[in-house]
Amino acid sequence: MSAHTGRLGDSDLPPESAKTASSASDQDTDATPAEREQVGSPRRFWSARRVPAVIVALLSLAAVGLLLYDVVSVRAGRPGMGWRRRLADELATRPLDDVWMIVGAAVSMALGLCLVVLAVTPGLRRLLPMRQPAGTRGTGEVRAGLDRRAVALILRDRAVRVSGVESARVDVGRRKIKARAQAHFRDLDEVRADLDAALGEAVATLGLARRPTLTVHVRRPKKG
Repeated sequence: MSAHTGRLGDSDLPPESAKTASSASDQDTDATPAEREQVGSPRRFWSARRVPAVIVALLSLAAVGLLLYDVVSVRAGRPGMGWRRRLADELATRPLDDVWMIVGAAVSMALGLCLVVLAVTPGLRRLLPMRQPAGTRGTGEVRAGLDRRAVALILRDRAVRVSGVESARVDVGRRKIKARAQAHFRDLDEVRADLDAALGEAVATLGLARRPTLTVHVRRPKKG
């Protein structure tokens, strides 16, 4: 989901959306903690890994095609390619503790480890999964997520509306949200309390499957 940079408020929502959001909030309030936990923990989004898959496929196709061409040439009575004969000689004569053998094995192991990590990790870390409505879990019909940059824009917009806040910066991670604000008037403790309450309410209304931990820092702007 993408987000625009304009200010977001309750007045921006049409009446139908407001009614839907209100009814959804009522359902969440009426649900038991066990039901909310069951509904609110969908799995993360998995990346298709198209670029790594295409690169590996092209490299494999080129290597297999070249090797097959050389084998067919040898079977046809032609001499094999020089690079293959030299590679076979090097592999047959070099000891296992040779520097180039160790470097080649290390590079191959690193590439293989990278491919394994890409295969077993979800990726798409910028997307935060949202809660699924009751009755749709496991059906695959509803799957929604919020971009972390969009969440940061929404929370920053909410933060600058707090009285006393001159500017704000919000960093959104998968499990933590850090908000830094500069207050040009009012007591810092009061601004921090109001900002913590406003951002906490905003995070709750986002409908995230796993609510991140919120940390708020408020300070005075530097003089001069």
